[in-house]
Amino acid sequence: MPSGWIILDKPVGLGSTQAVAAVKRNLREAGLGQGRKGGVKVGHGGTLDPLASGVLPVALGEATKVTGRMLDANKAYEFTIRFGEETDTLDLEGAVVATSDGRPTMAEIEAILPRFTGRIAQVPPAYSALKIDGERAYDLARAGQAVELASRDVTIHSLTVLPGTGKGTTEGGGGDSRHNDRSQETASPLHHASRGPPPRIGEDSVTLLANVSKGTYIRSLARDIAHALGACGTVTMLRRTKAGPFDLSHAISLDKLNEIGKGAPLEQILLPLEAGLDDIPAIDLDPEQARAVQQGRVLTGLPLEDGLHLARLRMIPVALLELTGGDARVSRGFNLSDVAE
Repeated sequence: MPSGWIILDKPVGLGSTQAVAAVKRNLREAGLGQGRKGGVKVGHGGTLDPLASGVLPVALGEATKVTGRMLDANKAYEFTIRFGEETDTLDLEGAVVATSDGRPTMAEIEAILPRFTGRIAQVPPAYSALKIDGERAYDLARAGQAVELASRDVTIHSLTVLPGTGKGTTEGGGGDSRHNDRSQETASPLHHASRGPPPRIGEDSVTLLANVSKGTYIRSLARDIAHALGACGTVTMLRRTKAGPFDLSHAISLDKLNEIGKGAPLEQILLPLEAGLDDIPAIDLDPEQARAVQQGRVLTGLPLEDGLHLARLRMIPVALLELTGGDARVSRGFNLSDVAE
C-alpha cells in the first residue's frame, strides 16, 4: 500500500474533492491498493477554492494521519486585486455589489501594506466554508440570507508587491515561466464565463505575494486592502505557491498524474511521508525501542528536548512521539511495511 504525498498543481476550475478523486482514480487504474476495501486511503492537506490554482498536498496511506499538521501550516499565495469593483464573493464568480472611481497609485499601495503585516483582525468572506448554526456560510449566502461572521485574528508574515507585476504589466500577473511542468490553464487569471474575457492586469490592478498563517482568507485580505485605499477591489487571480514544506517545485500537473493511471511508476511523483514532517526533529530508534513504540509503551530516559519528535527505524518513520522530561509517548503511530516486517 503506497504512503506519502502527491503535490498537485491544481488547475483553475477543479475543486479539492475532485482533485482527490482524480488521485484515487489513477491509483485504481494503476492497480494500486487492490484487495483493500475502498482502495488506498487518500486525503488533501488544505482546501483550495475551485477558482484558485496551485499547491494542493494530497496524502496517501499513512500520510493521511498527519494531514491535520498540513492544515495548520503556513501558506503562501500570489493574488491580483483589480480595483474599481467589489463582488459578493470577493472574486469574479460573484455579482458586483459596490464600485469606486479612484485608482490607487503604486506608492499608495506599497505604503498601505505594512498595516496588513503581522497579526491582524479579519472578517472571513460570506462565501466561505465556515459554519453558522450547522450550516455552511456559502450555502446561506447563496440562499439570499444575510451572513455575519465574527472577526478572527490571523498572521500575515509578509506582504509585498510581486516583482515584475502590478500597474503597467501585461495580462497574466507574472505568468508561470519560472516553474516547471505548468499548464496554461493554471496560469490564467480567475474568470467566469458569464463575466466576459479575463481581466487586464495593468493600471487598475496589482499582484501581491503573501505569506500567511492558517485561517487567513486572501479574498478578505484583498477586500480590506482595497477599502484602506478608499477603493473597491476584487480578486482576479489566486495561486497558492506554498503549503507547509511543499512549494511549486514539488508540484505536478494533472497530465503528469494521469500518466500513473496509464502505467508510469508511482515513485516518479510520490514524496515520502516524512517530507511533510521536515520541521520535526528526528529520533533514530533501535529495533527494541521501535517494538516498544509500536506497542504503545513509553520510552524513558531520553536526553532530548521536550516537544514533538519523529521516531524512525532504519530511516523509516515509526511514530510521532511527544517528549516530556525525557519520557516519550506515542502521539501518532505509523504502520509502514518496512518497519512492520
